[in-house]
Parts: sequence; structure tokens; C-alpha cells
Amino acid sequence: MEALIDLGRQDMDPSRRSVLGAGLFSVALTIPCWPDVIGRAEAAESGRLSRIGMNEVDMVVAMTERVSDLDDQFGGRHARPMAASFMVNTVASYLHADASDSVRRAMLSAASDLLYLTGYMAVDEGLHGLAQRYYVKALELAVAAEDHLTYCTTLRGMSVQAVDLRHGAKARELADAAAAASPKAGPRMRAFLAGQQAHTAAQTGDRTNALRFIREAEAAMDRAESRGKPFGSYDPSSLNYHISQVRYELGDVHGAVNAMQQSDKVRHGVYRRARVRHRATLAERQLEIGHLEAACATWNLALDDYPMVQSGRADDRIRAMLALIRPHRRNASAGALYERARTVVRPALLA
Repeated sequence: MEALIDLGRQDMDPSRRSVLGAGLFSVALTIPCWPDVIGRAEAAESGRLSRIGMNEVDMVVAMTERVSDLDDQFGGRHARPMAASFMVNTVASYLHADASDSVRRAMLSAASDLLYLTGYMAVDEGLHGLAQRYYVKALELAVAAEDHLTYCTTLRGMSVQAVDLRHGAKARELADAAAAASPKAGPRMRAFLAGQQAHTAAQTGDRTNALRFIREAEAAMDRAESRGKPFGSYDPSSLNYHISQVRYELGDVHGAVNAMQQSDKVRHGVYRRARVRHRATLAERQLEIGHLEAACATWNLALDDYPMVQSGRADDRIRAMLALIRPHRRNASAGALYERARTVVRPALLA
């Protein structure tokens, strides 16, 4: 666990983050395969500390859920160092403690989920090398815990990171690996995985498989909606977001706008950061097809939530908004939007 402690401590140190993260995304990253690391015990050395039980596991799970809620509502800029500190000061010691086999596996699984979340928040800040290190460690602990769900979710998260950075081939490899590692996935999980496969296929120009995967995701979501509670945040809104991304990658901007509008219409819950990003993306595409007034209205909706969000990716979308509307400021709607933005966005974004 020394590597895990070192990773968390580096993340807690603001002076190290730019060195760790910026511009260090690696398309050549070696992903630990499930069969290759079964039986690794390094992450679960026992006997160093007092014995732990399910109470400690439940606490880690609850803390991870709380940090995830904060991330969804307010962005990860402040929540990620909190998660890193908790990992270093609490979780690492639990992983060294003595425990029954069942408790040890549960703790490894809980730690893996926390690492995945921390990596996801690092992606949000553009610290891509740091995020990859968290993700790889999450995969290792998921394998040691025999936790297929977190293993597949982490691979998919790595695919999302890669596709957003336009590394289409790597993104597709990771999305396919996630799907292959979950052969008995339920319908909502299958939709969760197939939607990402569709996006990566579209980005690599594979129209046939992009449309096949999105149809598969739609069929799986239809089955899932008649069953239990949603898997994480993947719901019809998320699926429509993927449909929009596929259509946009395949050159259908009007279709992408329609799907993104449907995504916004059916969104549930307080996923404020996603709301800012997705509405800003919708506005960009509305402007692309010449709908300036509609784009300004959508950007205004994004600005309603933006001041409450601390997120690098949200900042990127607002920065893009300012650049895109600047040439249209003679238009009344665009001019009003620009002046409103000047009062709510961080000064650095106006430079």
C-alpha cells in the first residue's frame, strides 16, 4: 500500500499536481488484466494494525458516497483532496490491518471504488496522468477483491477519459475491455457499457458498429427501466447524451442537438456539474447549426448553475462559450449573455 499512500500524498500537495497530471495521458498505458493479477496479496498485507470489521468497510463506503454526492453537485476541485486525505490517513491503514477474508475483500472493493472516484475527479481537473494512476490502482484492488463491477466501471471511466481527449482507438480498446470483462451484465449495466462502445466506435469512424452498439444500449435501457433502481447515474438522460455524441461524431449535428435536448428534458437528480457541461455543449451545437438565440438561452441555463460548480471541465465549456459569443455581441441576446457571464465567471476565464 506504500504506492497508494504516495499517490494520495502527492495529490494532497498542490505544488506537485501540475507535475503529476498536466499533459501526461498515455495511450500506451498497461492495463492489468483480470486473470493476470488474481491472487495478488500485496494490497492486503495483514497483521500490521488492529483487526477491522464490516463497520470500517461501511464507513469507507459511506464516505465515498458522500464525496461522490459533493462531486456531482459542486465539482471535484475541493472534494478530491478530501478523498486523497481520507485514503492516505484512514483507508491505507485499513488495508494493512488484520481481517477475515470476507472483510478484506469488502475493504479492497470499497477502496477500489474510492480510487475510481478520485481518478474521475482528477480527470475533471485535467490532471490526466494522475487520473490514470488512480484508475490503474483501482483496477488492481478491484481484481484482488474479485469485484467485477468496479473493475468494469473503472475501465469504462478510462475509456471516457480517452474519448474526451480524442484518443479514439485507445478509448475503444478500453470500452471493449470493459464489456468483455462483464459477460453477465444486467440490462442497465449493458446499456452503460454499450453506450460508451457506441461513442468510441463513432469517434473512430466505425458507423456500422456505432449504430449497432447504440441500438443495443437502447434495447438494454428499455429492459432496465422496467426493473430495479438505476445503476449509478446511468439512466435515459445518460443514454440520450451518448446518442447525441454518436450522432455528432457521425456528422449529424441536428440529430445531436435533438438528442441532447431530450437528455436535458429527462434528467433527474442533482448532477449539477453534468448539467452545466451538457447544456454548454448543447449550446455550442445549437450555434453550430445557426441557432444563435436558442444557443444563448441554453448557455444562460448553464450559467444558472455554473457559480456553484468547482470544475475544470465546466470551466473549459464556459471559456469556449465566451470565445464563441464574442463575435456576436452586437446581437441583443448574445450581448446580454456576455455581460451576464462577466459578472459570474472567474476572472481568469475572461482573459
